[in-house]
Amino acid sequence: MVDAKVEEGENFDVVILGGGKGGKTLAMKLGHAGKRVLLIEKSRTMIGGSCINVACIPTKAFITAARQLINCQRAAQFGITGAGGALADWPAVRKRVYELTTAMRAINQTNLESTPNLQFVIGEGKFCAAKTIEIKLEDGATRTVSGDVVVVNTGTRPSLPDTPGLRETALTSESVQQLEALPEHLIVMGAGYIGLEFAQLFRAFGSKVTLIDRGEQIIAREDKDVSQVLAEALVKQGIEIKSNAKVATVEKTDQGVTLKLAGGGEVTGSHLLVALGRGPNTETLDLGLSGIYIDKRGFIKVDEKLETSCAGVYAIGDVNGGPQFTHISFDDHRIVKDHLLGAKKRTTTDRQVPFTLFTEPEVARVGLTEKEAVEENLDVEIVKVPLSVVPRAKVSAETDGFMKAIIDRTTKRILGCTVVGLDAGNILAVVQMAMLGDLPFHKVRDAVFSHPTMPEGLIDLFGAVKTGDF
Repeated sequence: MVDAKVEEGENFDVVILGGGKGGKTLAMKLGHAGKRVLLIEKSRTMIGGSCINVACIPTKAFITAARQLINCQRAAQFGITGAGGALADWPAVRKRVYELTTAMRAINQTNLESTPNLQFVIGEGKFCAAKTIEIKLEDGATRTVSGDVVVVNTGTRPSLPDTPGLRETALTSESVQQLEALPEHLIVMGAGYIGLEFAQLFRAFGSKVTLIDRGEQIIAREDKDVSQVLAEALVKQGIEIKSNAKVATVEKTDQGVTLKLAGGGEVTGSHLLVALGRGPNTETLDLGLSGIYIDKRGFIKVDEKLETSCAGVYAIGDVNGGPQFTHISFDDHRIVKDHLLGAKKRTTTDRQVPFTLFTEPEVARVGLTEKEAVEENLDVEIVKVPLSVVPRAKVSAETDGFMKAIIDRTTKRILGCTVVGLDAGNILAVVQMAMLGDLPFHKVRDAVFSHPTMPEGLIDLFGAVKTGDF
């Protein structure tokens, strides 16, 4: 059972607000290390954090279902007959996702409740002084506790702009997963990671999809060639992209929803999904009572050790304004654990931040982009090969995309790598290991890879480097 019997004024070695990836992992590690820990989670439906309940796990489960459907529809391309008429059973897809997340939530609760020295409480916590937390429990009662150390891991939620009419009509990345029927025509505002994944999966399930992008290119932080390949794939799949489109107003209509665009024009659809980033869950924490500073967006300011402006209070995961990835939240817990248990070596200054966008084709990157290398005027060589040179891509009939790497001409080290295409995230992991080991590019070029696998293409990529004589 979840422990709700926290004694008034009780002190812990560590109090953690929020049980997302970083918070729950830190709580269990510290408990096993002998620290007296209190972990406070706001909701039973969010045990384990956003990742397993409303973000990474359910969305990738939906994407996996969409890919299975696409594979069936492509079967004739491989000489398979009779599978091309496959259709999505949306309620069945949702049921599988629900069962998956429910099971993972239960596993997380069991793990937390069985950890020694760890008390796990469902309730909403806020600061009432530096390192002192008031908890409103499920039954309405309140308890006050303190910690020698406090860790904030309250995460983020979908952001909604103040566009007239939008809040009354919009779905978010969380609520769209609860639709009981597939949208006839889904309008997606936002062409970042979240918007693109949802646009593509609903298109695969049969919805008409229109993507509204405020900028000139989708995934604006990436190089233009990356954006171009993915945009061409989306259009080929039947997704309409409207670039440089700013929404002035949103109106609910008999057809569903109509977006009036600045400068003229409109888009009408059955449903509207807003995917314009996520904002921090900090407004109810009364951070001012503890002297914790936030930035203009509400994210908690931290140093390289993830410590806030209040000594002994740390912020980990999305709430600290860093990269909003589960793997970064996990690494945040390692940094704080390292400092709390005495090693004090880890910081945020020396870590790599890889990412994978689970679209078709996938997009994955670690380190510098070509654009960043040029802007920083670095002495580099940039090499690029199409995925069509990789035998495994040909076998799989998925040759769209490329591999690209940034090589330091002096040190011969790999400064960045981007992969667009089949199995991009797994290919990237190979390059990341070489970067972590500070290996020169030719160590990857001259490696023996299994044939035929996708990482084998790295031989061609780094074989294109002209820098140096190896």
